[in-house]
Amino acid sequence: MTTLVIIDAANVVGSVPDGWWRDRRGAAERLRDRLAVDGIPGREGPVEIVLVIEGAARGVESVPGVRVEAAPGSGDDRITELAAAAAGRPCLVVTADRELRRRVGEFGAEVVGPRAVRRDS
Repeated sequence: MTTLVIIDAANVVGSVPDGWWRDRRGAAERLRDRLAVDGIPGREGPVEIVLVIEGAARGVESVPGVRVEAAPGSGDDRITELAAAAAGRPCLVVTADRELRRRVGEFGAEVVGPRAVRRDS
C-alpha cells in the first residue's frame, strides 16, 4: 500500500536558518524540487508526497512526484485534515511541531522531524 507522506513545509523550511524568511515561496519551491528528486530518504515502497504550504509560500505549484496543497488558513489544520482522511492507510507526517504531532497521532499517523527530509540540517 502506498504511504501518504504529508510535509509541513513551513516547519521544515524554518528548521534551518538559511535566509528562508527573505523568500518563503522560493524556499518552499526548493524543498518541493528536492523532494521530487530525492523522495523520502530511507523509506521503502511507494509514497505519495503532499507538501502543505501556507501564507507567503502560497502559489507554489505541484510537480510530478509532489502534490502541493495550499492551506486556506492554518497549515496545521490542513495537515490534520489530510491525516484524518488517510485513516486506515499508512501515513507519515514530517514536522517538529509538538501540538501537530499530537493531533495527527490521534489518526494513527507516524511522525518524524524535519531532518528526515533535510539534507542540510
